[in-house]
Amino acid sequence: MNFKKTYVPAKGYTPLCKIGECSLKKLEFGIIELDPGERLTYNTEDKETAFIMLEGHVNVEVNGEKWENIGNRMSVFENRKAESFYMPREQECVIEAIDKIKIAVCATPVTEKTEPQVLREDHVVLKLLGEVPFQRETSFLIDGNSNAKILTIGEAYTTEGNWAGFPPHKHDEDNMPTECIAEEIYYFLFEPKQGFGVQCLYTSDGSIDEAYRVKNDELVEFPYGFHTTVSTPGYKTYFLWLMAGDYQGFNRSNDPEHDWIAHR
Repeated sequence: MNFKKTYVPAKGYTPLCKIGECSLKKLEFGIIELDPGERLTYNTEDKETAFIMLEGHVNVEVNGEKWENIGNRMSVFENRKAESFYMPREQECVIEAIDKIKIAVCATPVTEKTEPQVLREDHVVLKLLGEVPFQRETSFLIDGNSNAKILTIGEAYTTEGNWAGFPPHKHDEDNMPTECIAEEIYYFLFEPKQGFGVQCLYTSDGSIDEAYRVKNDELVEFPYGFHTTVSTPGYKTYFLWLMAGDYQGFNRSNDPEHDWIAHR
């Protein structure tokens, strides 16, 4: 199975990963693009849904209330603390573009209905993880500190020419508190746009053993298995990461063959 997908820019909402039509059973992903003044009505159905502002600014109408001017950048490389908004299941909202917008839509089925929420820049926690040559700056956007019950979402900026998420790690076994079962997606952007990275995905038994060359507007699904990323020299590498599973959080285990590197 090919776990890599390419987003072709289009107006409106473009679904990219849909439960029952991809390798994932708990996680969905798509992109919204609108021009200034355009509006889109979105219904979350049975899924809690987070809208991550990649580019531009929007007004959002929900339950008779209007949230104004959500968004704080025209490119993901301008600001590493993204603004976002969250919608519970069975919720309709109207999104109005103030300028040209691009939004990542991240969703997972839930049984509990919570409350809508706008998450401004001051909500974001920014951390520097790893060390050279496997260093990245990671922001945490949606987690247990939000109204979301299952989704965990953040953004990563890989130091040029470095690896990210190394040693390779996975989250496909119920071994809490160390590791939980959670699916994940990485969605990539580069500056300049012709840049690329390499996304590895493999299992110990060799049933999956992939190294994808990922380009701008491409994503990789991780239904299970170890994964790690490498950035190419000369390019800024960004990826949005989103997780959904049995537990909400960052519970994972490293490949035991390479775990020693994290403890040097």
